[in-house]
Amino acid sequence: MTTMISEVFEAFRDAGVSEEKARKAAEALASESLATKHDIASLKTDNAVIKWMVGFNLAFTMAVLWKVLG
Repeated sequence: MTTMISEVFEAFRDAGVSEEKARKAAEALASESLATKHDIASLKTDNAVIKWMVGFNLAFTMAVLWKVLG
């Protein structure tokens, strides 16, 4: 077991959980995939593109309304 898994395992054991259940819970936590810095950077890039597209769409819509109603 890695350090994190063994720390979780020991915490469960100290809390009175059986060894088998503590081991399964620690392994389940270890197999959980968490967001990495690369994932967050990718989301920030996607967010910037979406903001640009919404801004362009708003400006285009306002121009069309100005032309139609003005």
